[in-house]
Amino acid sequence: MPTQPLHGKSALVTGGARRIGREIALTLARAGADVAITFRTSQSEAEETVREIESLGSNAFALACDVRSEDSVRQTVASAITRFGRLDVLVNNAAIFDSAALDQLSIEQWDSVFETNTRGPFLVTREAIAHLRSAQGRIINIGSLGGIRPWAGHAHYCASKAALHMLTQTMARAFAPEVSVNCVAPGWIDFPVQIDLDEQPADDARRFAARTPMLRNGKAEDIAQAVLFFATGPSFVTGQILAVDGGLALT
Repeated sequence: MPTQPLHGKSALVTGGARRIGREIALTLARAGADVAITFRTSQSEAEETVREIESLGSNAFALACDVRSEDSVRQTVASAITRFGRLDVLVNNAAIFDSAALDQLSIEQWDSVFETNTRGPFLVTREAIAHLRSAQGRIINIGSLGGIRPWAGHAHYCASKAALHMLTQTMARAFAPEVSVNCVAPGWIDFPVQIDLDEQPADDARRFAARTPMLRNGKAEDIAQAVLFFATGPSFVTGQILAVDGGLALT
């Protein structure tokens, strides 16, 4: 495989300012792609990610985008096409994670998670698909192990990601043969700096690492490398849900 298999191509990564999205954007840039990222509230992080991408020699820019909004999504995709002239890779990464006991889950919590995690990828893909077809492009959705295994305290999140997994396979059938569509489903991911300690308590991180056959939790780089495989590997691979979890789903 060439050292820069995405040279001359462009990518759009939603939620690309921080965490997994940031690492995905950087990994695609290292592979030669020009990269547009979106953010909703993390403007300073988005600007820093753009600077890092540019330091790798790729063109980059950040766009404020609410993936729940048709108008916002339409403007974002149009801006990416205006800037780069083409779109080869779409990574639907923007998502929210929430916890609630199922019998106390409010309709507002349910709708909020589905609006971002399921409707968002649908809207972005619908707006981008004509350009991706022209480029014989790739779509990679970021699902979750929670869409494969039930987590009692995260029913709305699990259901939204399970829906995204099915949407991935539906897209794969609908958009073939021009566009391949796959999904990466992360397990527990550790981050070097915990932005919200309540979101990933240290005790939980150690417990999940001990349960995982590979005896560690995942890293953002693990997810980004899986995305890169789907972005650069055989286009004949489509409709796949790839759990990147160190074997956690086996336990």
